[in-house]
Amino acid sequence: MAKLRVGVIFGGRSAEHEISLLSARNVVAALNPDLYDVTLIGIDRSGRWHQSNKLEWLLDAQDPKLIRLAPTEIEVAVRPGASGLPILTQPSTGGTSSLQALDVVIPILHGPFGEDGTVQGLLKLADVPFVGPGVLGSAVGMDKDVMKRLLRDAGIPIPKFSVFHRHQRSLIKFDELKATLGDTIFVKPANMGSSVGVSRVRSTQELEAAITEAFRYDTKILIEQGVTGREIEVSVLGNEHPEASLPGEIMPKDGFYSYDAKYIDDQGARLDMPAKLSPELTAAAQKVAIETFQCLCCEGLSRVDLFLTPDNRFLVNEINTLPGFTSISMYPKLWEISGLSYSKLLDKLIQLALERHERDSELAMGPDGARANA
Repeated sequence: MAKLRVGVIFGGRSAEHEISLLSARNVVAALNPDLYDVTLIGIDRSGRWHQSNKLEWLLDAQDPKLIRLAPTEIEVAVRPGASGLPILTQPSTGGTSSLQALDVVIPILHGPFGEDGTVQGLLKLADVPFVGPGVLGSAVGMDKDVMKRLLRDAGIPIPKFSVFHRHQRSLIKFDELKATLGDTIFVKPANMGSSVGVSRVRSTQELEAAITEAFRYDTKILIEQGVTGREIEVSVLGNEHPEASLPGEIMPKDGFYSYDAKYIDDQGARLDMPAKLSPELTAAAQKVAIETFQCLCCEGLSRVDLFLTPDNRFLVNEINTLPGFTSISMYPKLWEISGLSYSKLLDKLIQLALERHERDSELAMGPDGARANA
């Protein structure tokens, strides 16, 4: 059987660039070389796409703070309507050459310009199967404001929150927020992940600094009540019939699961997998995770982050449509304890991407009933 040609896209312009490189390093190492011929496509911080050298594509790969893309002169473009055929350009000569068409793409991109539907839209225009949610699921999963409004309207419990745009900054008052959201609040960019730009606030002075920090990353911010409870995470996998992993629990060292605790300090949080929950609470966590996944129009994969309150209610904190795949990331670890190894998980994700592409290719594209793949 011929190997599948798999493109792995990583890096990107967002503040989560290094996290993407860490995730991609693990994904590439776990892809079965007997099944896949891998093409590495790195996106640098300026947004340029490069074909990476398979022998040396990352520098300082073992250091989360220093890891970076190895430089390369070979730039890549994805041509809409080209049925997956990337075009290589040589800046030194201006010439072009063609890569073999890719059978499927794994976008290991976190944050804006990768996890928010932008790259998914480009791949869809190019008619390339890709892993993870589509354009809509990716976009609403990235925007915490839209995500929470959809969940609220579907009757899925969430923490209380307020939203402000940059031009409304003068309207943000700590005393008013405290009255509606409680003594401890969290300020977050609406479109960012991995706790980038997130601050815990307990005073007017802290609020001013937190607002400034959050507006560095987005023109819209979310201010949310601090929830007293346990932090539970569930991995979801599937298309029309998604399944949920066993839940895991995050116990941050200082009560806040920060960027460093997630990706740099392996002592920054304790991970309890599976979480110590009763069978009834385990089933309830899995149920609300799947409901969240489906409500937000997701397919392929997502990780759903929950709070478990002292009175045993689950509140949805957020969904991550392209969760981390680093050595300490919860998404693959939760599937591993649920009986699916890292390598087999990637096999399943690729299979789901191909199945969705085949399904969608059968849809009629016009009144004459012609199909997309006709």
